[in-house]
Amino acid sequence: MPPGPRPVPQLEQINAEIFTLTYGSIVRQLIADFEDLDEVNKQLEKMGYNIGVRLVDEFLAKSKQGRCSSFREAAEVVARQALPMFLNVSAAVTNWSADGTECSLVLTGNPLADFVLTDNPLADFVELPDEYRSLRYSNLLPGVIRGGLEMVNMEVDCRFVQDMLKGADCYELRLRLKEHKDEQYPFKDDD
Repeated sequence: MPPGPRPVPQLEQINAEIFTLTYGSIVRQLIADFEDLDEVNKQLEKMGYNIGVRLVDEFLAKSKQGRCSSFREAAEVVARQALPMFLNVSAAVTNWSADGTECSLVLTGNPLADFVLTDNPLADFVELPDEYRSLRYSNLLPGVIRGGLEMVNMEVDCRFVQDMLKGADCYELRLRLKEHKDEQYPFKDDD
């Protein structure tokens, strides 16, 4: 039987309300700059991707997590270790496809909970007006996950399929593995 999840390392914390309000200001500025909500959605995902590419190094260094042998294991590490480390929430990994290349991450508030709560720190204090219904307000998060997994050789699609800001009863991200690449080295062993 594989060992349980590792304890989540403690990182320096910032005030959650300041984090939430700062993120809201960024979203509002993007709306003012681009005026097209589809472009804002793309920019949020792109920002998240760039954060994920850089954040994976800190995660690996602080968690002392070894190499994940499968997409299933990587999804569990994201849900039970990475999300709690950086956002103080975790996710339940559910709804696996038969071939094991797709799953859902349902955000929960308690890293030890197996039941679904409804916690997304990016969306605290947020209500979307009707004219912003096509805005994927928390689209930074799928980008972070996509960027982080790409750095460990897993190319994925990640998107919100349920969002409480749009009337759903939880926040659900859908992950789909596109390709699990072999590690490539920039040099050849001379034997």
